[in-house]
Amino acid sequence: MSAAVARVATGADHDWLAGYAEHCHTLGISDRALRGRLHAARAFLARHRDPAAWMTTPVEARLTDLRQEKAWPLVAFLIGTGRLRLDMDLMASKNLTGLAAVVRSGQPQAFEVVTEAGLRLGWTQEWVRTVAEECLAVIVAWSGVAVRDLTAGDLDRFATALDHSGLPASSVRAYRNRLASARALLFEARIIDTPPRRRPWARTLAQRFEEVSMNDAIRDTFLRYVQIRATVLRPNSIESLANDLLVFAEFLTAHDPDLVSLRDLRRDHIEAFLLHNATRTWRGRKARDRVVSASVRQAAVLSVRNMLEDITLWGWSQAPGRALVFATDIPKLDQPLPRALAPDVDRALMTAIAGLPDPFGRVGLHVLRHAGLRIGELLDLPLDAVVDHGPAGTWLRVPIGKMGTERSVPLDAATVAALDTWVAHRGPSRPLPHPRTGALTDFMFTEHGRRLGPTRLRHHLADAVVAAGLLDAHGQPLPITPHQLRHTYATELANAGMSMQALMALLGHVTPQMTIRYATLASPTLRTAYEHAIGGLRGQLDLAAVGRPVVPDHVTWLNAEMIKTRLANGFCTRHLAQGACAYANICETCDNFTPGTTMADIITAQLHDEQALADDAKQRGWASEHARHAHVATSLDKHLEAINRARA
Repeated sequence: MSAAVARVATGADHDWLAGYAEHCHTLGISDRALRGRLHAARAFLARHRDPAAWMTTPVEARLTDLRQEKAWPLVAFLIGTGRLRLDMDLMASKNLTGLAAVVRSGQPQAFEVVTEAGLRLGWTQEWVRTVAEECLAVIVAWSGVAVRDLTAGDLDRFATALDHSGLPASSVRAYRNRLASARALLFEARIIDTPPRRRPWARTLAQRFEEVSMNDAIRDTFLRYVQIRATVLRPNSIESLANDLLVFAEFLTAHDPDLVSLRDLRRDHIEAFLLHNATRTWRGRKARDRVVSASVRQAAVLSVRNMLEDITLWGWSQAPGRALVFATDIPKLDQPLPRALAPDVDRALMTAIAGLPDPFGRVGLHVLRHAGLRIGELLDLPLDAVVDHGPAGTWLRVPIGKMGTERSVPLDAATVAALDTWVAHRGPSRPLPHPRTGALTDFMFTEHGRRLGPTRLRHHLADAVVAAGLLDAHGQPLPITPHQLRHTYATELANAGMSMQALMALLGHVTPQMTIRYATLASPTLRTAYEHAIGGLRGQLDLAAVGRPVVPDHVTWLNAEMIKTRLANGFCTRHLAQGACAYANICETCDNFTPGTTMADIITAQLHDEQALADDAKQRGWASEHARHAHVATSLDKHLEAINRARA
């Protein structure tokens, strides 16, 4: 520091100026620029003897002072060193350039720790720097708490302040993204023990019911019921229950605003709700013009019925005096068979999945297809889920999931290799609490310290469908879901003859009815019954009169809606559903076949029938059958030529 600059610094009667002068000296700026900053600082401090009081003035006045007096470098220094506190008004109105450098210079070791944590999670240096300087540093300046002393509560309070700030919506979203990463950084650095949440701004049950206009007594009853059920149900089930009851509450408020107690519910309320429920649309902006699915409609009625029955059994004062919802009110659902992929579609899709650029897409979708997992089970797999049982092979331990059961699934070599590839890619990270049990779990499918979600996997599946060129009848990408990969796995095993007990264990079904759906696709009993029926259909053809050869009437046989084959010594009829016979006319079309000269009349009759069958197949649109009969006719014609040459 030059003597002139030193005189400026020491000539001030404010205690903060010397510290500011030392800070400016470390910036490496010229003496001229340094003198300018110090003169501006002295002038500012002379005018505003109490900077803390100045920080309480309206933000517009502060911005004017900062612009006219060129005092932002000084104010940033005072905020960054904890002498002043940053407020949301100034944060929303002023570019905070230079603040992060001051904050970081005061606690370099703490920032180095969080930087190392970010790099350990696989983040880019640029993003780590962005989170540290444009989020953590701002939180420190706003809260007055050092990085190493930050708590999850400090981050929550900052998030709440953001929601009530004057920041533009785009800036709030940017801060939220950085704040989510800051939570992960601090968790990985072991500064906080609260793991990052996927939806840190999610509303509580009380907040959700408070948003619906209804009588307080009814609201309290709904909320009390959901809270009691939350003690025994899983989080997803509670979410569904709350959604269903909120729909009912909104309807009651609109339909009968004067209703003050569920005790006063009448059957006409329920009947009106059933009509509303049958035609209501989704709430989301993208789908609000579409009626909700049958399963959603059914769930809403079941939830209302269960609640009314439960509070009656529990003796609540709000309970209606009699039953209002009956079994006949429950919407009935279709029972479709599992939607397994056709073999050619399956092969093309899996080839495209193997070429996906994202390892999560490649591995995750491969495991869904070759282990038959539900998507939630895949994402909940722990890191130690792959177990080697020696001679018994390698198995995948699938933890307790949707049906409350745990199971093991055998793995092939390709699936084991895929999982090994992913484990090497994911890198280390701190264990995260299990969403259902709360126990700290080292999940297999994490990346950058966060659990991966189903949306990313669905997007990759859609990309694979496009890459494979799988289109529907309208030329659009074939709609394939991750659950269809599970259906394909199960159907493949059922077709291969796996017993229902074994298939039930592999799929984690708790009732045989769930597994029987796959048996329907490949039941040997059903196939036997079908073949028996086909035999009966053949018997319905008219036979010749007594005393003549027992063969079908020629005209009836030619016109039958079957796949027909004319043989030298008889007639063959197969139902269209059976497909063509692989052995039809195998001798007549063989190069080694030599007809006897006495068979000329029989071969001639067979040739005429084959020509007639070719014309019949062409008219019916059976292209393959037309080609087959034409081929046989050509062979028979050659045989007749050979017989005629032999006779000559």
